[in-house]
Amino acid sequence: MKRIVEIVPARPGWYARWRIGPDVTRCYPVTLWALLEHHDGTGREVIGVDCVGQWPGADDDGDTGDFVRYLFQTPDSGAPEDAEAPLAEPRDSGPHRQAAPAA
Repeated sequence: MKRIVEIVPARPGWYARWRIGPDVTRCYPVTLWALLEHHDGTGREVIGVDCVGQWPGADDDGDTGDFVRYLFQTPDSGAPEDAEAPLAEPRDSGPHRQAAPAA
């Protein structure tokens, strides 16, 4: 078993690439990095968790694809060509301020 030693947010430009078919890959932005350590204090590794909640070594890893690698592209160079398009958020989601009714 492993334990989480530290979690830090990922800077923009980091992606996790997954193979979802024989000749098809998909990239998702990495949202955080986690430093993991074996329960006995030996062997540390860093894993990235992407924006859809996937990470290499997860129990359900094989269900969504095989992890290929992490890659970095400067934010001004744009996303990789196989990057999943971000989901658009509805403009009227979340709490709204409303005027109080006149008394």
